[in-house]
Amino acid sequence: MKRSMTILAGILTLAWAGAAGATPSTTYWTPATTDIQPYKVLHIGIDNYFTLGRKGERGAFPTDVGLTIGVLPYEKLQLEVGMDMMEPSTDPFFFNAKIGSPEGALFEGALAINVGIFNVGTDSGSAAEDGDGRTDYNIVDFMVGKSLPMGLGRVHAGVYYGNPAALVDSNGENENAGFMIGWDMGIIREKDSDGGEYHKWVFAADYASGKNAIGGGGVGVYHYFTRNIAVLTGPVWFNEPTVASPNTNAKWVWTTQLDINY
Repeated sequence: MKRSMTILAGILTLAWAGAAGATPSTTYWTPATTDIQPYKVLHIGIDNYFTLGRKGERGAFPTDVGLTIGVLPYEKLQLEVGMDMMEPSTDPFFFNAKIGSPEGALFEGALAINVGIFNVGTDSGSAAEDGDGRTDYNIVDFMVGKSLPMGLGRVHAGVYYGNPAALVDSNGENENAGFMIGWDMGIIREKDSDGGEYHKWVFAADYASGKNAIGGGGVGVYHYFTRNIAVLTGPVWFNEPTVASPNTNAKWVWTTQLDINY
């Protein structure tokens, strides 16, 4: 696992020289998807998470502004790199990368498959050392995906392993491994100006196990104004609110996410 993290970190460093690189491709709350940004397609994301109708649980997460770009010009092997800036925050920057192959690319009927690393933060000091806590979660994930029959969308599933010193439960005990699962289904096809097609509405849901900073899930809907511009909204809940949502101590929050491909 350490070797995999080192290799992926190296890929990220090398690819970053040619990319403006952000949030990894996600389903909803987690990167439980086998999607990877196409070559030279820049993804801009602005994500907000805030409490809703909860008098005793007021607040919001820092706004997440992310950039992700595809950097390999191949159909069967794709690579994206990215960076997030979360503000207001003491240590706002996080990095990520993902490499893999889309469904059916390796051979007919082949699963989509990828391996990635995300939430690579810049603070490795504990709360006792610097007063705010570390952000170097350094989570490696392995995902596979498959389209379902009868137009029922796609399912994605995999496992993750993070930094045991950073990914902990409310008692400070290691909670750094688990599984992720995601599902999405598009409805109502539209044609754009160049004749291409896209789904105008996409339902999405995902979940990550573990009583840690990423443990939880969400259910929501995307509305695509065009093939390259979409807004996602819906609730997100947490397995361990005091860890995943320490600023709000909320069991769940509402999210709105703007996604633009350029």
